[in-house]
Amino acid sequence: MLTLGLPKEIKNHEYRVAMLPVGVHLAVEAGHRVLVQKGAGLGSGYSDEAYLEAGATMVGSAQEVFAGADMIVKVKEPQSQEIAMLKKGQVLFTYLHLAADKAQTDGLLASGATALAYETLLDRNNRLPLLTPMSEIAGRMAVQEGAKYLEIPQKGRGILLGGVPGVEPARVLVLGGGVVGTQAAKIAAGTGADVTIMDISLDRLRYLDDIMPANVKTVYSDPHAIADHARRADLVIGAVLIPGAKAPSLIRKSFLKEMLPGAVIVDVAVDQGGCFETTKATTHENPTYIVDGVVHYCVANMPGAVGRTSTQALCHATQPYALKLADAVAAGKLEDLVKKDRSFNTALNVYQGAVAHPEVAHCFGLKLDTRFAM
Repeated sequence: MLTLGLPKEIKNHEYRVAMLPVGVHLAVEAGHRVLVQKGAGLGSGYSDEAYLEAGATMVGSAQEVFAGADMIVKVKEPQSQEIAMLKKGQVLFTYLHLAADKAQTDGLLASGATALAYETLLDRNNRLPLLTPMSEIAGRMAVQEGAKYLEIPQKGRGILLGGVPGVEPARVLVLGGGVVGTQAAKIAAGTGADVTIMDISLDRLRYLDDIMPANVKTVYSDPHAIADHARRADLVIGAVLIPGAKAPSLIRKSFLKEMLPGAVIVDVAVDQGGCFETTKATTHENPTYIVDGVVHYCVANMPGAVGRTSTQALCHATQPYALKLADAVAAGKLEDLVKKDRSFNTALNVYQGAVAHPEVAHCFGLKLDTRFAM
């Protein structure tokens, strides 16, 4: 039997929870014990009673969860006080985004725990099934938040995305044609905005050109094209992802002076370091700052603000993987799982004091543990 731990998220304004009551029910049905911190699901609309009815053992503090669990399931990366509670040999399954966070990397290595990341887990079709649902939400929210911060009371240009008859719409530039960028472009186009989406893959641009409405243009991404479109954009959305690695910086600080005063940047890539040189992580409590007249919205847990939608979308994706991982840990076959199953092999970032993901090792110049190389 394995003891799973489900703590309450403590990142600023984080309302998601890592398991639905039905997930707890299925884990208990599989023979596992589940420790749930009281109040863990309230931000997403799930009561303690719902978890109790599903078979959870409720505890009053995160300390009790971390002390009693063999495997911890979370949503966001462990905060410093959570890292301090991790134990040698314990397994952590959550979003990590280590390439942009040396302190967290060092903390996980020192803990001796094994950490697997949602955002680097690849399926057999080379997709990111545990990142995709949150990317879909973040892409849609990027337009919603960008529209709000274009308003004058929020220090924006005073532009309505779709304009009105006789007044031209806002220009929206989306950097990256992946899941985030596609969702952002769809929502922006739906408002009536003039949208440009950029990517370095011509195949992806051809696909987007086929599926997008007429007010979305596709443009190949190179430094000159980015500069040309960014200096005319009212809203720029950073949506570039290199799995496991730091995001490329596409717009330098010196360029901001060429952008329109009151233009808005929404950097969805902030978890991986951001697409803009001036990006720094913000919170839902203090979401924006201004550099050279350009409003920056760089909240590192955007989907956390819509906790119920995000929790359901996330848990529907993570639940099968979490249960399979729990079964392997319970049977003492974690190493076998990681060696044989590509999904868990790519999810593994830290293994008992060593870096196990090549992009994280490369980012920080750390030695890569190659025992699990496929």
